[in-house]
Amino acid sequence: MEPVQQRFGYGAQAQSAALFDEGLRKHMLRVYNYMGAGLVITGLIAFFVGSTPALYVPIFSSPLKWVVMLAPLAFVFFFSFKIQTMSASTAQATFWAFCAVMGLSLASVFLVFTGMSIARTFFIAATMFGTTSLYGYVTKRDLSKFGSFLIMGLIGVVIASIVNIFLGSTALQFAISVIGIVVFVGLTAWDTQNIKEQYAENIDQESQQKMAVFGALSLYLNFVNIFQLLLNFTGERE
Repeated sequence: MEPVQQRFGYGAQAQSAALFDEGLRKHMLRVYNYMGAGLVITGLIAFFVGSTPALYVPIFSSPLKWVVMLAPLAFVFFFSFKIQTMSASTAQATFWAFCAVMGLSLASVFLVFTGMSIARTFFIAATMFGTTSLYGYVTKRDLSKFGSFLIMGLIGVVIASIVNIFLGSTALQFAISVIGIVVFVGLTAWDTQNIKEQYAENIDQESQQKMAVFGALSLYLNFVNIFQLLLNFTGERE
């Protein structure tokens, strides 16, 4: 018969593991809720601006369009450098502001592509994102070894995209889209596993909240980029 102390130890460990798993599930749900709410904000603003000539004409027919296009990048850099020092409430407010600015940037999508093809592409992107994020969450395989390759691929896609702004090459844009989709799908699984592994039950609520916001930002960016790159293949132009 097992000693009482040994059985009690097993029971305590099982209870602790169950509490940790429950906390992790709540944390991941918080991350996905933030991300989902951010996508709703982005979509509503993009649709509203893209369907209102009084708004999109002065924006996209003037140099202001460059401000709108580059503003999301500025937010990402701000997040990266300030996330450790800002409060959880500030992090949330900055994330919502970022999603709103991204909506302004994506309003041009509704000027170029048909509504039906945008909806179709959204569901394809959602399926790809959901599948790979689920894989990143449940897999026992260590995805960290792919991280450096994915980051290198991301840097390459960004540089090639900037170069192609001036070249306007259709072939280069096709290559960027293919490679970019592969990179951001991989980043989705990698980021999901990172978010899961970074969760710790013993950190304070404030830190957990900031972790959830920053995790939502990472997944949000992956989804938006997958969606935009897929539009090059599935989008029907107006």
